[in-house]
Amino acid sequence: MTGAILIALWRSANNHPLLFSEKMDTLFYLLAVTQILLGAYLVWQGLQWLGYLRRRLHSDPGFYAPRVALLCPCKGIEPGLERNLVSLTEFERQNYEIFFVLASEKDPARSIIERVAKSSRVKTNVVIAGHPVNCGEKVNNLRVAIEQLPEEFEVLAFADSDGRPGKHWLHQLVAPLADSRVGATTTMRWLVPNSGNLPTALQAAWNAPIVTMLGEKAKNFCWGGGTAIRRSIFEQSGVLNEWKGSVSDDYSLTRSLERNGRPILFVPEALTLSYVETDFKGLLEITNRQVLITRVYAGKMWRAAACTHLLYCLTLLLGFYLILAEALAQRPSLHLMTLTFLPLVLSAIRGGLRLTGVTEVLPDSRPQITGQAWVYMLLTIFVPFFYLVNFANSSVTRKIRWRGMRYELISPQQTRIL
Repeated sequence: MTGAILIALWRSANNHPLLFSEKMDTLFYLLAVTQILLGAYLVWQGLQWLGYLRRRLHSDPGFYAPRVALLCPCKGIEPGLERNLVSLTEFERQNYEIFFVLASEKDPARSIIERVAKSSRVKTNVVIAGHPVNCGEKVNNLRVAIEQLPEEFEVLAFADSDGRPGKHWLHQLVAPLADSRVGATTTMRWLVPNSGNLPTALQAAWNAPIVTMLGEKAKNFCWGGGTAIRRSIFEQSGVLNEWKGSVSDDYSLTRSLERNGRPILFVPEALTLSYVETDFKGLLEITNRQVLITRVYAGKMWRAAACTHLLYCLTLLLGFYLILAEALAQRPSLHLMTLTFLPLVLSAIRGGLRLTGVTEVLPDSRPQITGQAWVYMLLTIFVPFFYLVNFANSSVTRKIRWRGMRYELISPQQTRIL
C-alpha cells in the first residue's frame, strides 16, 4: 500500500515539474524562515509571559475587599457540576454573595444548585431569568440578574459552571480593582482532559494557546468564566446596552471597555481549572462556535489568526512534500528537514513554557497536568490544522449551537434565535 502511494506521488512529480522547481523551493524557504522567525518571537513572548506570571504570583494582591456579587449562569447537567458550584462557595473571603442564574425554573441544574445552596457558608441566590429574545441565553441570564441586584454590591464577578477555581480566586480577581485606572480584571481557563479519548485531548490542546494570548502588555480581552469589574465602570461603559442583541457576554464586555478606554488586566494567578470530556461532535460544536464568535465580534483578531494558522500549515505540508520528493529522487534533504521541523520544535518549546507557568499557578494539580504533558506540548503542534477547519466553517456560516439552542449571528448587536 505504501509503495503504491510513493509510486503515485513520484508520477505526480513527473507530471507537475513546477512543484519541484526552484520557484517552489524558494517559496518554501521564504515560508520556513518566516515561521522560524515568528516562532522565535513567540518563544520570546512566552518567556515574557512566564516572567509576568511569576511576578504576579509573588506580588501582594492587597486588601481591597468590596461587596461582590458573583454571577454564575447555569444550564443543564454537566460532568462535575456540583463540585464546580461548591468551589464557588469556598473562597477564603466572606464579603460576597452568589447568584446562580437559570433561564427556566425547570432546568435540571436547579436541584443541584439548591443542594449546594443548603450547604453553602455564604449567601446563595437563585435567579430565574426567563427565555431570551433575540440574544444569547447566557447574556440574557446575566442581564436580568444584574438588573435585579441591590445597590450594595460594588463589584460584579463572573464565573462559568464548568470551571473549578481555587480558594483565592475571587480575591485575586477583585483586589487589583483597588486601582481605579483598571477597567476590569480577567483570567483564563486551563482544560484538563477527564478522558483519554482523542477529541477530549484535542479540545484541551486547542484551548491551551489562548492562555498566552493574554499578558502584561497584550491587548487583553475579557473571559466570561473569570472576570471582575467595578459596578460603576460596568454601568458607565454601557455594557447592558451592548449586551442587547448579543450572543457573547465576554466579547461584548470587551468592546464596551475598549470603546471607553478602560484597560483590562490579566490576572494569571487566578487561572481556572476546567475538567472536560467530549466526542468529535461536541469538539466541533465548541470550537466552531468559538471561532465564529471571534469572527463576528473581533474580526481583526480572526483574520490575523486565520492567516497565521494557514501559513503555518502550508509551510509544514510543503516541507513534508519536498522532503518526500527528495527522498524519491534519492537526493539529500537534511536542509529541508531542518527547516520543516524547527517550527515544530519552537512550538513545543512554547507549549513547555505554558505548561511550566500553569503548574506553578496550580501546584495542587501539577501531577495530573504534567501527566498529560504530551497534550499541551506535542498535540498543540498539530492543532493549527484543526483550527483551519474552524476558520473554514466560520467563513461559510453564521449559525452556531450553544447548550441546545441554535443562533444566527447577524452582527455583534443582532442575534436571531433559530
